[in-house]
Amino acid sequence: MSIIDKTEKIGKLNLAHLPTPMQKLEVISGETGKNIWIKRDDLTGVETSGNKIRKLEYSFYEALDKKADVVITAGGIQSNHARSTAAVAARLGIRSHLVLSGHKDAVIEGNYLLDLILGAKVTILDEKKECISLQTKMEEIAEDYRSSGHNPYIIPVGASNGIGNLGYIGAIKEIAEQEKEIGTKFDLIVCAAGSGGTYSGLYLGNRIYGLDKKIVGITVCDNKDYFEKVSKNIIGETGLILGEEFETEDLTFIDGYKGLGYAISKDDELKFISDIASKEGIILDPVYTGKAFYGLYNEILKGTFDGYENILFIHTGGLYGLFPKQVQLAQILRDVTA
Repeated sequence: MSIIDKTEKIGKLNLAHLPTPMQKLEVISGETGKNIWIKRDDLTGVETSGNKIRKLEYSFYEALDKKADVVITAGGIQSNHARSTAAVAARLGIRSHLVLSGHKDAVIEGNYLLDLILGAKVTILDEKKECISLQTKMEEIAEDYRSSGHNPYIIPVGASNGIGNLGYIGAIKEIAEQEKEIGTKFDLIVCAAGSGGTYSGLYLGNRIYGLDKKIVGITVCDNKDYFEKVSKNIIGETGLILGEEFETEDLTFIDGYKGLGYAISKDDELKFISDIASKEGIILDPVYTGKAFYGLYNEILKGTFDGYENILFIHTGGLYGLFPKQVQLAQILRDVTA
């Protein structure tokens, strides 16, 4: 059996609205002298919008196969992944328990509000204060469920593991099919690197389908050394599932755009998000796509991508993450219109 057959044989649910559309950014293409397109994975759904649902199609298939009755996952207080997990669990009639990194007095807004509306049980964890990691806390909670007769299934942060990685391997096949429709072959694909799963899937899918594209991740937290290690681990896990070994010698990440830190926005980043929205009618999020596209734009101007002409940026969603930034955004917009 070929590696492609092995990959496409892995079981998954059909939860996302696919294929997601491609859109050329006419104004930004004119400004940069490149043909820049955006893949609208922010349009995979409403409750499940964003990139995480592609991964969760595989994670939840495995959870159901293992007869799980509660799914446990973790993320930041405004985690898109956690919100999508809660939505899918509600749709499938499974309990969801979310471990969110933050403070007990966090404002209930954005994704956090949706988590509660969707019926998730939420544990807020101050990792530094409580000296425990999200992963360890999930394992503790899972043991509590087991002791009370439940069968829990843990999904790691971002569903970024071997099974979740298959989601963006499938996305690469989708991209290849859409290239024929739009008459454009991309030589560079760029995404945000936040937990490593989207990049790892794109990278591995590029290899499996032999598409000869450059895959670049722009880090929005940690650094390229961290993501090289994480991606190798994720790709290795997928290799075990598929019974294959994969080379990872050309993983490519670009640092310099995480700003003040994960989910912390500088004014110039939010101003850039506003500029893109006014020029293209597309809203990026402040945690992932805003920083990553800001990085792509500036790296093009710096000449980093001079050897590439047709560029595809993956919009991984996150619209709800803008609402907790409303005070900061409102001040920036007032200053602009004053």
